[in-house]
Amino acid sequence: MLLPGSQDPLISALRWQFNFDYRVTMLLVLSTLGWAMIALAALVRLPVTWAATIGAVLIATHNRLDGVTLPPILAVLHTPAFVVSSPTFTVFSAYPLIPWLGVTALGFALGRVYGWEPERRRAFLLRLGLGLCAAFVALRLLNAYGDPVPWATQTRGPMTLVSFLNLTKYPPSLLFLLMTLGPAMLVLRAVDGRTPSWLQPARSMGRVPFFYHVLHFALIHLVAVVVAYVRHGTAHWMFESPDLGHYPFTPPPEWGFSLLRGYVVWLCVVLMMYPLCRWFAGVKQRRNDAWLSYI
Repeated sequence: MLLPGSQDPLISALRWQFNFDYRVTMLLVLSTLGWAMIALAALVRLPVTWAATIGAVLIATHNRLDGVTLPPILAVLHTPAFVVSSPTFTVFSAYPLIPWLGVTALGFALGRVYGWEPERRRAFLLRLGLGLCAAFVALRLLNAYGDPVPWATQTRGPMTLVSFLNLTKYPPSLLFLLMTLGPAMLVLRAVDGRTPSWLQPARSMGRVPFFYHVLHFALIHLVAVVVAYVRHGTAHWMFESPDLGHYPFTPPPEWGFSLLRGYVVWLCVVLMMYPLCRWFAGVKQRRNDAWLSYI
């Protein structure tokens, strides 16, 4: 049975694991966003200020549950946890619902802002972005609430900054969301109505986000298969994922790259995805087939 918003297990296994082994099933971002959309179907019937308030409260208060022992059925709403755990079959929820539901509700409310007059919208985005960034710095300096991992002074200054910015994404803490959504609002303000030419490729990929999301994982895994063949003459590890510790594949001997090489591979994957996304964005613009609305 498929969970609402989850990927078809066949597609998920192929793009993540390159196999049909369902001993490990991961509930990832699409599953959580699917559940959040179902909850949003109820929130959209409320006044938009109510939806925004509910979203803000969920984001601001969910860290109060840090360290609290919850029943398993509730734990998966707040923290990554096992839904099913047995010697033969595992279902693991990696994206807790509560904070992402808050983000979804706020995203819905933010959409209404784009119906405002341009100057009013830009002023709001600027104030919101600066306010979120200021709230992040103030709360992080207090080191008392907003993330389960406090920062600490290190022997080297740059590492103190790393500690200060080392925040929890699974689940996304209040401070993680302040640190990421604040600058995002400032970027939206900067490009409002006048996207720079150098950002146009990003718009092409942004027009087909689900297409990019699904395809880029398969592309990354395919690159990994090629690298394994070049290094070892075989790539059987890339099709083996027998347990959660080896998801989505079993690392070959001495597997991995330096950080610099990792960035180079990432950039190459993005560049390879651009012509594909540009082509598919054109297809969606030229045609109005119902199935295209799902990709």
